[in-house]
Amino acid sequence: MTTPHTYVTTTIPYVNARPHLGFALELVQADVLARFRRARGDRVRFQTGTDDNSLKNVLAAEAAGVAVQEFVDRNAEAFVALREPLALAVDDVIRTSRDPRHRVGVERLWQACADAGDLYRKHYEGLYCVGCEQFYTPAELAGGRCPEHGVEPQRVAEENWFFRLSRYADRLHDLVSSGRLRVEPAERRNEVLGFIAGGLEDLSVSRSTARARGWGIPVPGDPGQVVYVWWDALGNYVTALDYGTGGENYRRWWTGAGRRVHLVGKGVLRFHAVYWPALLLSAGQPPPTDVVVHDYLTAGGRKISKSGGGTADPVALAGEYGTDAVRWWLLREVPRVGDADFTVDRLVARANDELANGLGNLVNRVVTMVHRYREGRVPRTESGTGAPGGEGLEAACRRAPGLVRSALDDFEFRRATAPVWAVVDEANRYVDHSRPWALARAERDGDPGAPGAPGVTARLDAVLAALVRACETLGDQLAPFLPGTAARIAAQCTARDGRLPEPCPVFRRITVPEPGAVP
Repeated sequence: MTTPHTYVTTTIPYVNARPHLGFALELVQADVLARFRRARGDRVRFQTGTDDNSLKNVLAAEAAGVAVQEFVDRNAEAFVALREPLALAVDDVIRTSRDPRHRVGVERLWQACADAGDLYRKHYEGLYCVGCEQFYTPAELAGGRCPEHGVEPQRVAEENWFFRLSRYADRLHDLVSSGRLRVEPAERRNEVLGFIAGGLEDLSVSRSTARARGWGIPVPGDPGQVVYVWWDALGNYVTALDYGTGGENYRRWWTGAGRRVHLVGKGVLRFHAVYWPALLLSAGQPPPTDVVVHDYLTAGGRKISKSGGGTADPVALAGEYGTDAVRWWLLREVPRVGDADFTVDRLVARANDELANGLGNLVNRVVTMVHRYREGRVPRTESGTGAPGGEGLEAACRRAPGLVRSALDDFEFRRATAPVWAVVDEANRYVDHSRPWALARAERDGDPGAPGAPGVTARLDAVLAALVRACETLGDQLAPFLPGTAARIAAQCTARDGRLPEPCPVFRRITVPEPGAVP
């Protein structure tokens, strides 16, 4: 039996400014998928990168008075450096202006589409948003302004290369409607199908070298044009696999992978679920299998973005409040559909209520009681708790793995955390119900217990063993979501020389100074 191969990617962001929390959401979601599938035995490749070749980057560099490559390198490094503060298990990072794999792959993709007869030149006039790096029709504008950036688009007139997108409308509709290209959630799938049904016009896929300020990949055989930045950027998903040279990675992770999963924001849905699969069909290559779409994060009701005003620095947040506090907020608070408004107060409240008070307190209490009542040795018992009230905890532990798997197979991250948290809630209820401290006192006082019931010692052993098993379940099931916290739980529940380690907090409560307080 062959091992399933899964290729997981994020979009590659423009590097016109430093990263924000909205992109961190996508990275964390992709990381959870990658970690989860690795843990169940899949071979997984998790890739991210940076989109260096956009006009937005050029304009930002000019505004900063810095050479474009220097500017791009500096900001790209900030994105690459997200790996540690967000605890990302990334396998590869591609930079489109620096990586030698990229240009040759873009050129090969261009030539394949040209050989299919899908590229032609024509004069074009349209309304172009530099922020989106795309043309809009008047009907797509909101009051004459870009719906994403709220600015009036520029009127552009030039001769460009066009891709025959209209040729692929029926095949794209069939791909998406059949589920062979799975777009999740359903609201976004319906959006894609509606866009296709509305009629697909051929797509401008190059820009004049002059308008691009000479930045980007030249069109093969036409140095007066550069490849449209979205063609360039979308190509990263295969160029990083050595598509340009026909490398083994491409055969292993694209044509040979069981799942080719793109995680994207709702603002770039059509690029990934319409334009990108059409380019691949033209080139005779398989399309992605899954496009997983998240909505936006907002701050004070405004979309968090590099240029839109609302912002939140994921590195600063992780440094101040901890990596797992940031990851947990992104996974527990962000809905499957709909934007989520971020505040530091919400992040801290979620972390303190659940990670410190709920989870951390539970693990600490359990390890402390094993030390206090059994000198650190976990009692050996059968799987049953041996005491009334433990059935709910055992059921929660038994159900959690399957429920987590089902949710993540559906790309529902918030739903996936719920069965894990059910174990925390049941374990804390079980502590309160079973009252191990009272059992220990009865054991010390020589109370044999109720007639016909298990002895006090056996009951206390069963309670402690059940609680340690619950903590072990939490360490296992939290590993894709909170790798640091999960590792600390596992360490607390792993005996050395027959004894558990001394109790140590797995998540410390976050203390936020009162406004005006003196440090």
